[in-house]
Amino acid sequence: LRLRCASVRLLVSNRRPELVRSGTSDAVPPVSVAPTRPQESERVTTAQADSGTALRVRVPAKLNLFLSVRGRRADGYHDLVTVFQTVSIIDDLRVALVGLPGRRHHPAGRRRMRLELWTDPHVPQGAENLAFQAALRLGALTGVGDATQGADGDDATGDADDGDHTGATPDVTPIAALGADRRAVRTILDLDKRIPMTAGMAGGSADAAAALIGLNRLWGCGLTLRQLRHLGAELGSDVPFCITGGTALGTGRGTDITPVLARGPFHWVVWPDPEPLSTRAVYQAWDRNGTPGAASPDAVLYALRSIGPHDLAASLHNELESAAFALRPQLAERKSALLDAGALGVVLAGRGPTPPSVAEDPASAGALTGRVPHIRAAP
Repeated sequence: LRLRCASVRLLVSNRRPELVRSGTSDAVPPVSVAPTRPQESERVTTAQADSGTALRVRVPAKLNLFLSVRGRRADGYHDLVTVFQTVSIIDDLRVALVGLPGRRHHPAGRRRMRLELWTDPHVPQGAENLAFQAALRLGALTGVGDATQGADGDDATGDADDGDHTGATPDVTPIAALGADRRAVRTILDLDKRIPMTAGMAGGSADAAAALIGLNRLWGCGLTLRQLRHLGAELGSDVPFCITGGTALGTGRGTDITPVLARGPFHWVVWPDPEPLSTRAVYQAWDRNGTPGAASPDAVLYALRSIGPHDLAASLHNELESAAFALRPQLAERKSALLDAGALGVVLAGRGPTPPSVAEDPASAGALTGRVPHIRAAP
């Protein structure tokens, strides 16, 4: 399965500005699925030694080039008009189905199958991880796995992305003990995380999309992309777009996705903020002081078609910025610093706190990282 995505030049490490490209037509797919190779993951290679099968899913971060809040809905979410764009800051998810072949393929064994999530300690673990929740939802829908692992991770106020869920979490029995039983049927999610977390760049939603795409194939569920997007919308408002990728217009909660043309490339400096900003807090701040918008995304859509970085910079728009800046005034200072340093335009990614900056070309983007105080490009 191969879909469109942006290409990327990653010159710096996480929590530093990253130079990325977006809007290319001949770039890396937003979600690409392929068999793993032994050198790709020592942990999944160990699992494959037990006669398992494995797939590698690569999924990118997203930016919001345009975001208008039309008002609060009765269900606690907000009606939005937004323009999504993927950039290739990539998370890798490797999914493996392991256990004795006879058990692994037997229907009873599949129904009792358990899940393991392998990732770095700083990443949300187990039932708090959106990729893990996505696996539970897919399993519950298709009859794969233990039904006692049901998930309920919806944010009570809606508009949850990047795993920023504050509702109930699944009641999942710890499964570390299964590591000693190599005959047990289980699915392993091995997550290599590069997308900044809680940054407004759909880090958690991207991982949920990767889990749905990969496990749908690994488990042979046979769901269509439309069905996966519908399931993804239950997990977070950004998940349907992360399944689609590329460039798209989002309406409703942001879950109604229409692909749009982007000729690109466009060059960005992405400066993640180490302090998270809650989706719930930003939307509550907007509820207190915001006014439903009526802005049109036409200027952004035209700029994406015309490959004009100046036109794109002039049309960037996010009506959540005022709420985010009220909660975190230093974000406004950071935006001003980027503009003073030569960025053509700066717009908050989703609800923030990341402020991506568009530059004229790769050289300009590289120079920008050297002019902003306390920022340097990696060698």
